[in-house]
Formats: sequence, C-alpha cells, structure tokens
Amino acid sequence: MALLRVDELHTYHGALHAVRGISLRVEEGEAVAVLGANGAGKSTLLRTISGLLIPRRGGVHFNDGSTLGMEASAVARAGLSLVPEGRQIFGDLTVWENLRLGAYARNLDGRALTAEVSRIAQWFPVIEERRDQLAGLLSGGEQQMLAVARALMGRPRMLLLDEPSVGLSPRFARDLFGLLGKIRAETGAGMLIVEQDIPLALEMVDRAYVISLGRMVDEGLSHEIASRWVGGHRAAQTLQ
Repeated sequence: MALLRVDELHTYHGALHAVRGISLRVEEGEAVAVLGANGAGKSTLLRTISGLLIPRRGGVHFNDGSTLGMEASAVARAGLSLVPEGRQIFGDLTVWENLRLGAYARNLDGRALTAEVSRIAQWFPVIEERRDQLAGLLSGGEQQMLAVARALMGRPRMLLLDEPSVGLSPRFARDLFGLLGKIRAETGAGMLIVEQDIPLALEMVDRAYVISLGRMVDEGLSHEIASRWVGGHRAAQTLQ
C-alpha cells in the first residue's frame, strides 16, 4: 500500500476551485514530482496534503491513516514534513535556533539535539559552519538548504518540497537536487516535489504527475513524462 495516497481532492481558495479532483500516490522511499505552470494548483495541493489547507472533498491518507482534520503540526509529527515555497525560515533567529524548531516535536535533550545537527551537517556542512549566524544573513541558496535541513530534523518518512529551485541559480539548483537524491538514498525518505523546472525534476524522480488549472492531465514514469512534455508542443501549451 502507498505511503501517501491522495483521493479525488478538491480544495478552494474562497470561490476559486484551485484543486479539482486530483488523485496521486507515493510509495515508501519513492520520489515523485508534480509538474505544472505557475497557478496550476501545485502549491495548493501540497499545502492541502500537509494540513495547512482544508479540502472541501476528497481524502488524504499517510501511513495507512487519514490525515484529514489533523492540524499541520500533527501531520508533521506523523512523519510528513513540508519544505515550503519561499523557504520561510526565521531570519531573526540563528541557524541553530531554526534547526531546534525543526526538532521541536521530538523533545530532544541538548546532547541528542547536538547529535542530530551533526547528522544533518553531513549533507549541509554550511549549517555547522554558520550555526550561530542569523538565518536572515544567509544567501538564498543557503537559506534553502536550511529549510530542507530544518525539515529533516523531524526525521520524516516523507518530504514535501514546494518549488525548491525558485530563486536559485541553475548551478545551485542542480546541486540541491543532487543533494536531495543523496539524502533520499541514505535515509529512505520518500519525496513529493512540486517544481516548475521540469527537466531538472525529472532527472531525479521515479514518476511524475502533470496538472493544469487544478486538474490532472498526465502521469507516468519520469522518462515517459519527459518524452511527452519536455521541449514538445505540450510543454509550450501547458507547462510554460
């Protein structure tokens, strides 16, 4: 059974029907992308899955249990961690304090917290180097790394990543996706990635879904989606 299953989800922003009957699944340890143009409903879908938005109809199941009605903090404690669009780190707190917030639900003592930061630092050495620096003084790429590291402090079974490449240089974005692939391989955590950089996302995921105007329009293995959407007329019509 899928670790995450979304069934016929409908979410509204006021009168706007932003997500229209979307269904998807992510297996244990799998990486899956949700692709589409700006305004397609990708971020709304992720925010609904994470518990930040309440759907009007449909279901969300994680680890064989429904998450509907759960607060976002409870969803995170269940093992489903969101890396939000725009990073949303706390710029007036230090790097260390941001990481502590990521592990808040685990109630770690000082020694265990230090050990957990050391574990995270194997992927993000800059985190250890800048631990006492205000997070708002980090570069955009470093802030994105901190946002991912903060989510990993909760030891999630699955990461939800909302537009992780936004605002990053092409080289830094590629490095970040390579790092996400490494984290996935070493931790076994599943990943559901919302992304506008279609070629970059398809290089690391197993499967992908394509949405347009809140509806699912295609799904398949990453190479199948690449053959149908990257550089073709469909890309020009829907994903650009």
